Amino acid sequence: MSSDDEDVRDRLGRAIADYQAAVDDFDRECARVLGVNETDLRCLEVLMRDEPDGATPRLLADRLGLTTGSVTGMLDRLEQRGYVTRSPHPTDRRRLVVRATDAVVARSAEVLAPLLAEGQRDLLSRYTSQQLGLVAEFLTATTEFQRIHVDRLRARSPYPRA
Repeated sequence: MSSDDEDVRDRLGRAIADYQAAVDDFDRECARVLGVNETDLRCLEVLMRDEPDGATPRLLADRLGLTTGSVTGMLDRLEQRGYVTRSPHPTDRRRLVVRATDAVVARSAEVLAPLLAEGQRDLLSRYTSQQLGLVAEFLTATTEFQRIHVDRLRARSPYPRA
């Protein structure tokens, strides 16, 4: 591998780490503005983006790597804030369906609108469709790679306390 290749790989590694830290910071501030913790925010993201028709508490537990007891507490907090509703499952009365409320969808849109509008105007306009396609391909592969390693970590026992 040439030193130019190593330099590009090093720059890319630093850029990914910096991007991930910036996303973490943004998510933390979104959670603060919405009055929730970061796990609650992630639950809302799942409900609004991935499961707009609703999700069971079990699906949320699996997706977030939580116990069902933790999910119950989280849903209690979110329901108290008016951010989620729980209703009986349409075909299985033993289960519940959790949905994001219109109120949290509107508040989230308000919080995210500047990022999305300015990103479209100031960032995406810098690149060609072909370049953006390559970036999207890279990020999709990186996301899948990251998920594999999240699953690996979830399967590990925590280190014993010192």
